Amino acid sequence: MIERRTLLAVLPALVFTFEGIRPRAASAQAGATTGQRLALKGYDPVAYFTDGKPVQGVEAYELTWDGQRYRFASAKHRDLFRQHPDKYAPQFGGACTMNLANGVKREADPRNWIISDGNLYVFAGAAGPTNFAKDPHKNAERASENWRRLKSAPVQ
Repeated sequence: MIERRTLLAVLPALVFTFEGIRPRAASAQAGATTGQRLALKGYDPVAYFTDGKPVQGVEAYELTWDGQRYRFASAKHRDLFRQHPDKYAPQFGGACTMNLANGVKREADPRNWIISDGNLYVFAGAAGPTNFAKDPHKNAERASENWRRLKSAPVQ
């Protein structure tokens, strides 16, 4: 089964994290940039779904979630992500899905991507989406199994 993330309710003065329902707790704070990795190399995760292509995000529309900084092309996209991060966030923290399926944690190039079963998957190389699509369920399952083991491992 593909790992899902915890949705947070963000209030003006406080951020509450609800743990225990989903395997991953996260923070959904706008503008918090200290030490967090820039997810998807700055590409807007919502644009894959709304525009059908990768679109570079801008620093003015930044949000921290699940320990990473996400950038968005507009306030509307940022707000959509804030409301539904499980829907828009890339699987496996943005690591290459096919490499994970093969037991290796490797950084993805967010220009190589596919949406399958409503989930965004990114890949290190141009062949990744094609190879994934040959058996998406099996590849996602293998990547998910390896992600549990490799999540905190360094990127190769």
